Amino acid sequence: MTPNTILRSALFPFWLTGCLVVLAPLSHAAIHEVRDGDSIQASVKAAAAGDTILVYPGTYRETVYVDKDDITLKGVVEEGEWPNLEGDKQLNDAILYSGNGFSVEWFKITNYKGNAIMGQAGNNFSIRNNWIIDTGVYGIFPEFGENGLIENNVLSGIEDAAIYVGMCDHIDVRNNRVFDNVAGIEIENSRHALVEGNIAHNNTGGILVFITPGLPIKTSYDAIIRRNTVIDNNTPNFAIPGSLVSTIPAGTGMIVLAGDDVIIEDNIISGNNTAGIIVTSQDFATDVAGDPDSDPNPDRVQIRDNVMYDNGNDPATDVKVLMLTQLSTTGPDIMAYKGAAEAERGSCVSRKGAYRTFGLGDWTDCDSPTVTAADAVGDKPTLAGTTRDISTKMLPEPATPRVITVDADGAKLVYQGICAGCHTYNIRMIGPPVMAIKAQYGSDATAIAEYIAAPEKKRPDFPTMPPQDHISEAMRLEVAKYMLALTK
Repeated sequence: MTPNTILRSALFPFWLTGCLVVLAPLSHAAIHEVRDGDSIQASVKAAAAGDTILVYPGTYRETVYVDKDDITLKGVVEEGEWPNLEGDKQLNDAILYSGNGFSVEWFKITNYKGNAIMGQAGNNFSIRNNWIIDTGVYGIFPEFGENGLIENNVLSGIEDAAIYVGMCDHIDVRNNRVFDNVAGIEIENSRHALVEGNIAHNNTGGILVFITPGLPIKTSYDAIIRRNTVIDNNTPNFAIPGSLVSTIPAGTGMIVLAGDDVIIEDNIISGNNTAGIIVTSQDFATDVAGDPDSDPNPDRVQIRDNVMYDNGNDPATDVKVLMLTQLSTTGPDIMAYKGAAEAERGSCVSRKGAYRTFGLGDWTDCDSPTVTAADAVGDKPTLAGTTRDISTKMLPEPATPRVITVDADGAKLVYQGICAGCHTYNIRMIGPPVMAIKAQYGSDATAIAEYIAAPEKKRPDFPTMPPQDHISEAMRLEVAKYMLALTK
């Protein structure tokens, strides 16, 4: 059936964190209505910038790809019935977007193999009020996006990260509930992030701030982890073997792995059987030598005024061995491990004596008058003191929309926004590294381009790659050429 279309003149606003930011005056915006039996993708194809697609309760077995700017996908919940995107463990992705100004809310998304909602280099996005269950590797996964809001979503049953912010800038992750996942919320190689008011419980690890080596973006800094409830994250790790999160020990409340300028403040952290907070260097979980351009150590981490109790009751073996050096079999509330324990890293903790700790001997007191703000480096902010007067990390105005052209510059954006989430240059992630791909294909860019569109399982130790046939044939070839030209 052809979806009904109701034309109207309107000025469509973009609501973020309670502030009205007008993207553009749209004189002929439209509402497209999709009902059970219709195709959501057909309405996306018919839509123009500024349009809203209303999806009514029903079951929709499809992948929706949005490559247009300023499109809103909005579910309509009636008498407790949701519009349900259902993957039947056959489809890989529910919603993929590369358009700027994209908004999606009020969808139930279940049983996909890869991702529920994945952003592919789109800026100025809003992902709100969705209910996501067992969608494979990731739940909500913005990749290489700038200026976005992830708010009021509920996610469970994800085998990597329920909310995974990858290589993004200026992102707020607020008031979500994540449970029964491997990682609840992961901020990876991203800058300027606020993670606030979330409930992370019964995951393997609750909230993570990572620098993963081998990615195009080499840093992760300026993250505020504030006013979250992080409890009982003791689920056995069921991640894909060999993936980075497969190394997270069950019972971990928070991990800062090589992230810089991270402030952990005013959280409730309890009942995590290995440790409440682990601050550590990259060699805790991955190969440091594989990426000399990535700083492996966490710098200037501040742990301030958290409520922490009943952590460490049954620590993972490695942590238990460390605690035995202090004649204790109980895990710590706060643990600084490897490079994180060094005084020159500039980290601090308030009320250190209130917590059971390991490795914090050289950390200073965050409330001491001798603790001064770190000097700003490049676009890194100066961080010191409480964050309670900071309400958002999003930009005051929309970020410049990304324009993806079919050439080498566009191929770089596509690689960063799609491929790099699974394929670093030389470090194993979900997929094989680019070095291994180059060794297999030599200079045959055409063969890689064809594989991108219709992949098949070739390596027994990696999952089958999902098809990326929404990328044009010409762009797939440009991406293949770009990957073959990479040297680090």
